[in-house]
Amino acid sequence: MQKESTLILRLERRGALKRLLGAGQWFRQLRRGMAVAVVLCCPATVHAAAVSDVQVGQALPDATMRGLNGPARNLVEFRGRPLIINVWASWCGPCRDEMASLERLAWRDDADYNIIGISTDDYPGRANAFLQSSNATISHFIDFQLQLERMLGASRLPVTLLLDAKGTVKAKVYGARQWDSPQALKLINEAFALGN
Repeated sequence: MQKESTLILRLERRGALKRLLGAGQWFRQLRRGMAVAVVLCCPATVHAAAVSDVQVGQALPDATMRGLNGPARNLVEFRGRPLIINVWASWCGPCRDEMASLERLAWRDDADYNIIGISTDDYPGRANAFLQSSNATISHFIDFQLQLERMLGASRLPVTLLLDAKGTVKAKVYGARQWDSPQALKLINEAFALGN
């Protein structure tokens, strides 16, 4: 960016750029627009680069989550018990397909963990409409600023993370599952060392 600015300034001093563009006023407006674009784009780029997806074995950082079917919460509020985080969207067919199995999992008598859902929908109304139609009872949150999507590594949906009581990611599962199936229960028990 600095090289281009230097080149533009050299051409402008020599008058060559003014002749090429035909009007110095247009060029000044363009330069002002480029400066505004840099100011607006750079913070977002820096923020996106600073947030990387958490890997298995790493602790999940705290984040504030806006509630869809309940109040806003911080991720650290769920520490103390194992946590299952399901990232979904209302437009995602496989996400919708596995939602009922997460509900059944949450209602098991031996469920010694919390389960939450995080929607990546752009519009909270669409996510809420799906939750109402599916009679969701587990807590769901919305990630309309993509902070959680980036942090959780939700490059494709659905993705489900299994965290231990300290907030360390024990497993990350891409794709839909029947979360109350024997195979999924085995994965959960092994990740949380529940021994069931």
